[in-house]
Amino acid sequence: MMMTQKERMLAGELYIADDPELVEDAARAAAWCDRYNRAATATAQERHALLVEGLGHAGRGATIRPPFHCDYGFNIDLGEGAFLNYGCTVLDVVSVRIGAGTRVGPGVQILTADHPRDPGQRDRMLEFGRPVIIGRNVWIGGGALILPGITIGDDAIIGAGSVVTR
Repeated sequence: MMMTQKERMLAGELYIADDPELVEDAARAAAWCDRYNRAATATAQERHALLVEGLGHAGRGATIRPPFHCDYGFNIDLGEGAFLNYGCTVLDVVSVRIGAGTRVGPGVQILTADHPRDPGQRDRMLEFGRPVIIGRNVWIGGGALILPGITIGDDAIIGAGSVVTR
């Protein structure tokens, strides 16, 4: 049985990024991000309800300060009390897990999307993803860049402006 492009994406296999189902999912996520970002003055409870609606999982007390951007939302798992400051971007073509109590500074980018090294495959809009796992009680300084396939252990500190490649 052939896998859909979405199933291929979620499995971390090469997939066609402009597949209609994925384009629709991304548009839905963009609309959700727009709504979430306009809720900056809403109560913490109202914003958390929006997180529960738009993300795969948002633990009790998880917080994201707007503006926030993501590809799909449904691949993001925020642990209890996780905090993302202003201006974070999460490219979640596959799983992004952020552990309980983790603090993420402003302007951090967490990327799971990757591209083939073969230019012919890139020309055909093929992509793949590698999951990012961030442990419990991690501190990630502002402007850090977390690349695809990274695992950050519990209690780690990632300095501001760092590029985490392994």
